[in-house]
Amino acid sequence: MSAVDLAMFDLDGTLVATAGEIGDAVNDTLVRFDLPAVSQVQVERWIGHGTRELLIQALASAGQTGVDVVRASGTLPLIAAEFDRHYQRRCGTRSQLYPHVRETLTALRERGVKLAVVTNKERRYTATVLDAHRLAPLFHRVVSGDTLPTKKPDPAGIQSCLSQFQVPPERALFVGDSSIDVATARHAGVRVWALPYGYNMGEPITACEPDRVIDNLSALLH
Repeated sequence: MSAVDLAMFDLDGTLVATAGEIGDAVNDTLVRFDLPAVSQVQVERWIGHGTRELLIQALASAGQTGVDVVRASGTLPLIAAEFDRHYQRRCGTRSQLYPHVRETLTALRERGVKLAVVTNKERRYTATVLDAHRLAPLFHRVVSGDTLPTKKPDPAGIQSCLSQFQVPPERALFVGDSSIDVATARHAGVRVWALPYGYNMGEPITACEPDRVIDNLSALLH
């Protein structure tokens, strides 16, 4: 990793296994509005485009209607507020760090590597997850799904980190778990390594051809 000055990471499915508590909060919300629960497998396949989009997918599935109908519904803000209450309460209750996350991030920081999170998760939820697992102090920058006008796979989040830390693309690395992450890195012209254990909408991570598939984050230290 001596050739890398900036390492950027996705959050859900890359640093933290969050699907369990996201599913809990979604089903808490659905029950509140007399809708049937969705499965954990469904929730994992919806992760990647941001929490609001995941909620929309869940509401469409539970209500057996189209996502466009849900987006246009006048009750969506009310339901989203209910979800927010449940998710803030659930955050940190069932999520856990993947193996070697904390020690790898700590070691990279000690080597002088700049660290950033680039996630599609909305800022308030990103902060809650990072705080719940005491990760926030390890990062020099956090780009959430609503930090910039666009989100992944648009490369703006990665590009803003490159600009802030004045790092050329060839000396940066993005680490993620999904085809969205791979596409984002490709659009930004940076190398991308992928983890096989995250949330890639039910597809094998090898299908999107990252530069390398790693077993866990400790590979960044070697």
